[in-house]
Amino acid sequence: MAATTQTYSNHTRWHPPFHFFLAPVMLINLILAIVLFFRSPGWTEGWWVVVSLALVVLASLVRLNPLKTQDRIIRLEEQLRYQQVLPADLARQTPKLTRGQIVALRFASDEELPELIRQVLDGRLTKSSDIKKAIRNWRGDTLRV
Repeated sequence: MAATTQTYSNHTRWHPPFHFFLAPVMLINLILAIVLFFRSPGWTEGWWVVVSLALVVLASLVRLNPLKTQDRIIRLEEQLRYQQVLPADLARQTPKLTRGQIVALRFASDEELPELIRQVLDGRLTKSSDIKKAIRNWRGDTLRV
């Protein structure tokens, strides 16, 4: 089966075991624990609310911490790429880019990267979604968490 070419419209990464099983089960469990606590207040029911809330927090951290690590790796990869692809004067300005801008710019081809970075630094493109929409030659990233 051939891989689908990544674009702005299909680049969002859904991880079915997390997004469609773990997260809903944890939220339903918390809601159920709260309902049971209000129907029959007591120490045991209260404790299950606390444990259910802890499970929601744990599930969130299991998803968010790898994403933060991934963003740090993307930032490092892009800093190396900037040194190779950008003119020296423009490469020196890239520390002004935010994490979100760097993460969005990773999808840009080497050819259009300098112009997009200029637009970001000039304030013409600020939001990640605007940066991604401005990319003409999408450079897919399929090795994401």
